[in-house]
Amino acid sequence: MNRAAANGLLLITGAVWGMGFVAQSTAMEAIGPVFFTGLRFLAAAVAVAPLALWEGRRAAARGSAPLTPRQWRNFALLGAILFSSLAAQQIGLLTTTVTNAGFLTGTYVVIVPIVAVVLLREFPHPVVWPAALVTLTGIGLLSGGRLDGLTEGDLWTLLCALLWAFHVIALGRFVRGAPRPFTLAFTQFLVCGVIGCVLAPAFETVALAPIVAAAPEILFAGVVSGGVAFTLQAIAQQHTTAPQAAIFMSTEAPFAALFGALILAERIAPIGLVGCALIFLAILAVELVPMLRPARPAPAHEP
Repeated sequence: MNRAAANGLLLITGAVWGMGFVAQSTAMEAIGPVFFTGLRFLAAAVAVAPLALWEGRRAAARGSAPLTPRQWRNFALLGAILFSSLAAQQIGLLTTTVTNAGFLTGTYVVIVPIVAVVLLREFPHPVVWPAALVTLTGIGLLSGGRLDGLTEGDLWTLLCALLWAFHVIALGRFVRGAPRPFTLAFTQFLVCGVIGCVLAPAFETVALAPIVAAAPEILFAGVVSGGVAFTLQAIAQQHTTAPQAAIFMSTEAPFAALFGALILAERIAPIGLVGCALIFLAILAVELVPMLRPARPAPAHEP
């Protein structure tokens, strides 16, 4: 596969993820957010299961060491964090727009290095700090220029971005020494799905009718946005550069806005469009600048 074809697959991945926000939003007309999250990720687990089995057989054939109980526990913990993040996003979609959800979720790119500083004392590229300010400005404009303009759904979506930042950091630490991405994906999807289905009866109506009514959205968000898009990303990133991959995958946010306008007839004020643009530019800056211009190492101090 050449680089152009790989970038095309990544563009499709961004578009699928963007359209996934529409499916998640329309599903709320028939089913509760916790139950939807559980069913969606059970479907994703089924979609990824064949790849996880193939990966396990290949590892065994190569004589690779099996995963340890600790690694399995770490994968399960990722599933719990995944559920917390995606359930918050799904609750947010009850009262925010697909456009807002797409861009606000993307702020995790800026949040990740900030959380890494607080928890791990890992200091990011200097571009993170102006990008964080630009992101806050964009969020303010997206809310109409007033903090009280943020809806409850916007706040839930920002909580999703924060939790997703924790997921990204934990993933980076847990996957070291366990190069089994499909097994990891299957495990966290399965755990996330089970948690959602177990908790749903305590908060929502659990019945067959909502499942049938939301079946297209469940399958799209689970199988297509989860299983298929994840596989496309894994294949494409073997044949393109990291900076180009970042650009094409970050199109998830503008695609969410596009499909929200085309399918749901969502409209956003001009000042909100400026906010979206600022958030998107901040996301690109944090993804690309460290790759193109690495931070200079701190000068050594003589004793």
